[in-house]
Amino acid sequence: MGDTRQRGPVDTAGPRLPDGFAVQVDRRVRVLGAGTALLGGSPARLLRLQPEAGGMLDGGRLEVRDAQSAELARTLLDATVAHPRPASGPSYLDVTIVIPVCDNIAGVVRLLNTLRGMKVIVVDDGSVDPLRDSDFDASSCDVRILRNERPRGRAAARNLGLAACQTDFVAFLDSDVTPRRGWMEALLGHFCDPAVALVAPRIVGMPGSENLLARYEAVRSSLDLGKREAPVVAYGAVSHVPSAAIVARVDALRSVAGFDESMSCGEDIDLCWRLTEVGARLRYEPIALVSHDYGSRPLEWMKRRAQSGLSSGPLAERHPGKVAPVLLSAWSTLPWLLLLIGTRLGAFAAVFAAGMAGGRLAQGMRVPEATVGDVAAVAARGLGEAVLQLASAICRHYWPVAAVAALLAPRWRHIVLLAAVVDGVADWLAHRDAAADEVKPIGPLAYLLIRRLDDMAYGAGLWASAVRGRTIEPLLPQLRS
Repeated sequence: MGDTRQRGPVDTAGPRLPDGFAVQVDRRVRVLGAGTALLGGSPARLLRLQPEAGGMLDGGRLEVRDAQSAELARTLLDATVAHPRPASGPSYLDVTIVIPVCDNIAGVVRLLNTLRGMKVIVVDDGSVDPLRDSDFDASSCDVRILRNERPRGRAAARNLGLAACQTDFVAFLDSDVTPRRGWMEALLGHFCDPAVALVAPRIVGMPGSENLLARYEAVRSSLDLGKREAPVVAYGAVSHVPSAAIVARVDALRSVAGFDESMSCGEDIDLCWRLTEVGARLRYEPIALVSHDYGSRPLEWMKRRAQSGLSSGPLAERHPGKVAPVLLSAWSTLPWLLLLIGTRLGAFAAVFAAGMAGGRLAQGMRVPEATVGDVAAVAARGLGEAVLQLASAICRHYWPVAAVAALLAPRWRHIVLLAAVVDGVADWLAHRDAAADEVKPIGPLAYLLIRRLDDMAYGAGLWASAVRGRTIEPLLPQLRS
């Protein structure tokens, strides 16, 4: 079920939150009783509060006024059941923008037009036609150019810019992005929490494209982490953020030696996990928007998707146990696996297993505030999430095995086809409203076909990574009780 321990105010890790800082309980979290228990978070848990702690919540909101309320606010944030509502943050004058670029001067010029009056370091990573100061004469920014004589990769370019920063904060922006109005203010507010080391905006597609791939990317980009704010933690709703657009504390990045320059891809995931491993907090803030030019060439698009899968091996080597294709609840998954047997005995065993899972869940939620309806809602949610994860895994992470099974056995052919349709339709329903109003919607059939190509490219990279590294760890699912 998750964490059912009694919670305070109690001692919590991390520096004290400042007075005036507020947190708001996530709208999907169920407040039980008179605020004495909270049900939700990622993963779902039952968080029981002492009476005086529950009394501090006013309509799910808590404002820090003293040491007690500061400790409770930190507890709620770290339990992923509440989100920060900071009062204010640093100034944009405390930020240096670092732009790594290779052969994309047009993108840099476009980006600088949105960064009026800011300190900017452009790192030319071995462009064939080197950038010159005169290229940015029309810019209103304070621009400094650094150069690698030969391309050394994005991680090395960002580290070069990081080393040259003389401000407390650094913002990394790729040359193919364009921030939208108010993005910086929305991100900087989070840094009034002294434990926050890095904050990322939501990355969305450029408006106005009619290309089918661009329209798919507008609703299902691997860089777009959705509309819901979240902490960034391994196996959470947002496990990492892309470095195409982030703002971070300079000292925090330098303390972990910045980006790993030996990684050609996945270096942003590695950075996020190294920061959380030393106790830093990271946030995803979707109110802040940054547009990204994804391009629309199919082969380049497939290559990018495969590269995402290729990062799994190096990440598994650096972060054992964190690079799992799926995170499954053993009790929620077992009934579906038993159904796959395809016999009456298997169906009976599946019903029995579902009943056992519900009973175990009820045992973990045995508090006066939890009703039978609460238990049933959590159990149904767990079963639903499990079947969708299984369908996605069949089509994405394990498609080579699924394809062989479908060729050899008619029964598995039907299962794989069903999984492909269920996953595709469910994913389309979940993301069809994600695009901005100016992007033409994509229909379910086109979405499903492109989604399957997306999965095949990623899965191919994942398996290639496992073969190269001679390890099966990137392919092993993570099971939790």
